[in-house]
Amino acid sequence: MENREDLLRWTSHPLLDEAVKSIFLLAIMIFVSLILYQTAIITWNAPIYFYLGMLFFIGSLITWFIPTTYILFDDKIQIWYWKIKIERNWTDFGCWYTDKKGVLLSTFKRPRRLDNFRGQSLRFSKDKLEKERLFELLAEKVGERY
Repeated sequence: MENREDLLRWTSHPLLDEAVKSIFLLAIMIFVSLILYQTAIITWNAPIYFYLGMLFFIGSLITWFIPTTYILFDDKIQIWYWKIKIERNWTDFGCWYTDKKGVLLSTFKRPRRLDNFRGQSLRFSKDKLEKERLFELLAEKVGERY
């Protein structure tokens, strides 16, 4: 991670923060893997479909299992998923809005349906200590809140 001075930094780890949902998710994952195993390996005799299916299934949920660190700088935001870094400039975003899990930064001037694909989601930590400071920074850096 960089040595520049950051304005705000926090880490979110849903697996540990939301234990009940995590147990439920693991139960669903076991159930889906058993169905996929029965279908791909037992019925079709094609284990490659089981491995590919599990790879895509677990890959789509990977952010639930690894801690995510958010670092806000004066000119950009960095998001660290374990060893993977995503970096976006504040100028990429036109507005922002909140939900019960965090904040969604939109690339448009008004909320759109494409925000989940083009925008950037920032998930709060369990204690939400960063919430007020984050709102102040977003009002300053991004602008319009919806």
